Amino acid sequence: MIGETISHYRIVGKLGEGGMGVVYKAEDTRLGREVAIKVLPLHLGGDEEAKKRFEQEARAASTLDHPNICTIHEIDETGDGRIFMVMTLYEGRTVKELLAEGPLDPAGAAEIAAGVARGLERAHGRGIIHRDIKPANIMVTGDGLVKIMDFGIAKLASAAAITVMGGSVGTAAYMSPEQAGCSAVDHRTDIWSLGVLLYEMITGKRPFDGDYDMAVIYSIINEDPRPPSAIRPNVPECLDRVVMKAMSKSPDERYPGASEMRAALESCLCSGEGKSPAAGAGAGSSAREMAGSAAGAAAGGDRVPSIAVLPFKDMSPQQDQEYFCEGIAEELLNALVQIEGLRVAARTSSEQFKGRSVDVRAIGRELGVGSVLEGSVRKAGDRLRITAQLIDVENGYHLFSEKYDRTADDIFAIQDEISLAIVDRLKVRLMKGEEAKLVKRHTENEEAYRLYLQGRYFWNRRHEGGLQKGIESFQKAIEIDPGYALPYSGIADCYYDLGWFDFLAPKEAFGKAKMMALKALEMDPELAEAYTSLATAFQYADWDWPIAGASFKRAISLNPSYATAHHLYSLFLAVHGRFDEALAESDRAIELDPIQPIIRTTRAYIIYLTRRYDEAIRECEALIKFDPDLFCSWTIASSVLTELGRFDEAGKALETAARLAGVESTLVTGLTGYNLARAGRRDEALEVLGRMVAMRKTRYVSAHLIAAVNLALGEREAALEWFGKGFEERDHWSLFAGHIATTGDLVSDPRFAEMLRRMGLDSQQ
Repeated sequence: MIGETISHYRIVGKLGEGGMGVVYKAEDTRLGREVAIKVLPLHLGGDEEAKKRFEQEARAASTLDHPNICTIHEIDETGDGRIFMVMTLYEGRTVKELLAEGPLDPAGAAEIAAGVARGLERAHGRGIIHRDIKPANIMVTGDGLVKIMDFGIAKLASAAAITVMGGSVGTAAYMSPEQAGCSAVDHRTDIWSLGVLLYEMITGKRPFDGDYDMAVIYSIINEDPRPPSAIRPNVPECLDRVVMKAMSKSPDERYPGASEMRAALESCLCSGEGKSPAAGAGAGSSAREMAGSAAGAAAGGDRVPSIAVLPFKDMSPQQDQEYFCEGIAEELLNALVQIEGLRVAARTSSEQFKGRSVDVRAIGRELGVGSVLEGSVRKAGDRLRITAQLIDVENGYHLFSEKYDRTADDIFAIQDEISLAIVDRLKVRLMKGEEAKLVKRHTENEEAYRLYLQGRYFWNRRHEGGLQKGIESFQKAIEIDPGYALPYSGIADCYYDLGWFDFLAPKEAFGKAKMMALKALEMDPELAEAYTSLATAFQYADWDWPIAGASFKRAISLNPSYATAHHLYSLFLAVHGRFDEALAESDRAIELDPIQPIIRTTRAYIIYLTRRYDEAIRECEALIKFDPDLFCSWTIASSVLTELGRFDEAGKALETAARLAGVESTLVTGLTGYNLARAGRRDEALEVLGRMVAMRKTRYVSAHLIAAVNLALGEREAALEWFGKGFEERDHWSLFAGHIATTGDLVSDPRFAEMLRRMGLDSQQ
């Protein structure tokens, strides 16, 4: 097929093949990117069962938006009946290729296994079982990220098992006993296969082997392998335990889920029994290092009562209460921040420990707290069992441990009991009226409350589909309880992000955000979240600086610990050229929430606006080390590198950003055009510019970015015209036009100065 074009993909080379298809490298001629294409073999073209499995791979994997899972773009069929699937092209090597050079370092193997477990957590949470975890299906990219490939025989848990010729589906050496014996399987079959994979990575040998498949299957069902340390003496004892537990013959004796296995692996790594550079996509050691300085001496015997509320664990048989677990922890956290004299770690900082088994003393050092609240939720029928444990960081002792068995409609009472018990145990003096604030209920309707939690769960994902689902959940909550204020604030946040990430035109997105924030405040004038949303709406939709500034200050006064308010207020100050104050607010946000990468991204952007590019690139390098998967880290780095004249490095940073985006980002496209123009590659820049203008017919593309490319090409009049369009469209880039490098020397042009004056920003010059 090399040289052929199918749909708008030109096949340029072969990458590999397996039983379910051949994988090719291809060029997307429409979007100008490289992709991987998997094509069903022609000899299987008439096999309806094979087609069914192939299409199921695409459906299953395309629902999983996770950094440890290969991104699926689309599935289609050629005119002659060949089915193909389009995936992100990753540069790296499979574990099979790595093992060809010998066994891996035990710590490195554990890091890879933890990355796989992270991806399986997402898949299993969506009811999807992979059923073919093996070295050839796990890739480690050049950036050190683990990617699970090939959901070709994935099975939706609610669907009947697909078999081939009456036998089991999978690769014999990695099958679980139940899979090899053609029995029903659940998500624990992937736990087994991951144990086998880890065993092979550590020892360089398979735990079960034979001259033919049936001999291997006999060994899997009937024989016990030697522990890895019997083959390789330097294997830590903790890894021995993880591997052997994962490969227990009985599913009930394995880890109950991928999160528990990941936690065991990370605990082993944190124990000091061998460490290596992170291969997964989690917070990893780099995040811990950056957070460590924020915790400082506050850990352990902190004189000010302080607490971190960890995400509750979902112990329900169906593993379908994740949003509720996140929600109850967030609601408890939001209640506790109201108490004077109690310092509460930010939610995003606590979330880094989700699913991890880490000693509470380590958590205290990282978050600078004296106590940790952890808990779990188990739902069976209409019954809920919620456990909560408050642990003293200094000595590891329980301050209290309680179980709450209730029907689902008693959740509010449970929340109140836990909150008041924590305050009592921490010996915090409640000021008059604070107890009422602590147990304040925003709705009495349990279903509306659940829908609100579900909406926040979707909003936290920040992709377009998640934001839309968030809006739907919030709207359903309002339909049930029209007087419930919090869902209106949630809708405002979703619309703000739809506008900020260019999913909706600015006027529409920010206008709707303002309307919803005002509605929330009409119902409850004490919501700091709603005041923050309102401030950003007035800033970006109306350019009403006095009201925006006052709204930010009101939000911070209502909840001084709300890191997001400080974070977004720093951008407000930067718009007005008040950079010292902006950086101070950004530093305050980081102090409150040291693990949230988006806050650090804003700090790097503010330094970039000051034209201190050497300092800015150092900030970007630290940010990328902190979280190499954050898309906007790479875009800011590229902007700084362009201004430093390091055009090739900027281009590579943009390639990484494009890969992380998965689909074409108009921001990346615009920055690419700008970088090419600044580098003197005029023809290539013009091609990108033409593509951007064409895209505006079907989707929102920033006029500011088009103006920036024109200006870099020397087309000053065209640049001014496009900047004017951005002004009319309320393009949020316009607010930074007086500082950002992409506006060049236009700040001296009277027509440009008039635009700034009309925005109320002329004084910043």
